[in-house]
Amino acid sequence: MNPIVVAFGAYLIGSVSFAVLVSRAFSLPDPRSYGSGNPGATNVLRSGRKAAAVLTLLGDGLKGWLAVWLAQRYGEEPFIAAAIAGVAVVLGHVFPVFHRFHGGKGVSTAAGALLGLNLWLGLGALLTWILIAAFFRISSLAALVAAVSAPVFTLMLFNAHHPYLAGVTAVAAILLLRHKSNIAKLLAGTEGRIGERAS
Repeated sequence: MNPIVVAFGAYLIGSVSFAVLVSRAFSLPDPRSYGSGNPGATNVLRSGRKAAAVLTLLGDGLKGWLAVWLAQRYGEEPFIAAAIAGVAVVLGHVFPVFHRFHGGKGVSTAAGALLGLNLWLGLGALLTWILIAAFFRISSLAALVAAVSAPVFTLMLFNAHHPYLAGVTAVAAILLLRHKSNIAKLLAGTEGRIGERAS
């Protein structure tokens, strides 16, 4: 597959919103209609259905991993193709063509993509998220710290000229931009905590 096909295919995979699909399967409200309005696992958890949140988390993560795995297996240049797929699948989750371009923040999908790129890279970012989330109980803060850490882990595992660094840095930038409102709430001390029920 050439880079254009890789990017388009990964984008379409990313555009499948598991938050919306799982919520429909559990007869829950559309996750875009309550809480943060974000169709992601953290917001689905606000519905009170932990199983739905877990399935959303797994589904969004799996699609990130799948897009990268397919690119590595069938792309003309595996490293470049995988980096492109990682960025494209996150963009698909953030701006899904199947859901009127109203997507989530991309954290779970990015985690899956990082695991697909390199197991240690993905585990490093995931462990960072877990540690921050466990200590502060704020999902967005954990996501921001993990996003910033991901390029650092990439540099530790690869060199500065490796295609993964550009891809991971782009993914981190997308996550930071998608969390602009969360950053403002964090600074104001009004950001919600993990597990809070939707009003």
